[in-house]
Amino acid sequence: MERSQRADHILDTAGELLVAWGYGRVTIDEIARRAKVGKGTVYLHWKTKDALLLAVMLKAQSRIHQRQLELMRADPLEIMPSRMLRRHFLDFQGEPVLRALYTDDADILGRLNDTAKKEFAELMGEGDRNLRRHLEVLRAHGLVRDDTDVHHQQYALLATSNGFFTAEALLSDRAPDTLEVRADILARTIRSALEVSADAVPGLGGPDAGGSGSGPSSDLGSGPGSGSGAMSGPDAASARMRVAAAAAAPEIIACYEHFNELCAQEMRRQIRD
Repeated sequence: MERSQRADHILDTAGELLVAWGYGRVTIDEIARRAKVGKGTVYLHWKTKDALLLAVMLKAQSRIHQRQLELMRADPLEIMPSRMLRRHFLDFQGEPVLRALYTDDADILGRLNDTAKKEFAELMGEGDRNLRRHLEVLRAHGLVRDDTDVHHQQYALLATSNGFFTAEALLSDRAPDTLEVRADILARTIRSALEVSADAVPGLGGPDAGGSGSGPSSDLGSGPGSGSGAMSGPDAASARMRVAAAAAAPEIIACYEHFNELCAQEMRRQIRD
């Protein structure tokens, strides 16, 4: 088994034990036994148990970021906050380590939660700046409201999503039956709070934009005189939104690519030199 494959196998085993037993009961000896490697092999990769378990968190976070990047590259509308948070909500349910981190689950994480907050403070700060830039780009392209301070929008987004995440534990007996339904409720809440309706998205390439109309939006049509194929009503509004999202997507994707690389660097930092 190659070194990178062996490290991934150890991480997966450590993650399973962390969720099943909690931080206090997990030992390097047991991780090594379950992973079918020597204890010394584990220490070849990580200096301490904390470094190993912090890497477990980072790997789970990286999986979510990578999936989000793939979705945004495939469909620019995935940059919209409602769609992004809906996907995050669903993804987090499949990552119990991150769920424990989000809900401050001391039974699973123990003192590792405090360690993670200290070790990842810079990364978390970069994540906040990344989200703020995401919103600024969306505002610049007319995709979210600009009638309130962007910092207030960021807070509303984080507070709402955190509320839905913690409600999974606190309101489980009163929650709608399926995870998909709850994800849809989150998406509608974010959409109504932050995003503009499709028919309010400005056209691109028109007189107000200072463009010649020869860009991607020129295919959308601009009225009766634009030819028999011109779109109007909901179809035109949806097309304008897609064009605006396509224009905003490259900068937003670049931000998340950079953040994903920072996560990878932090994971490498936890590995023994």
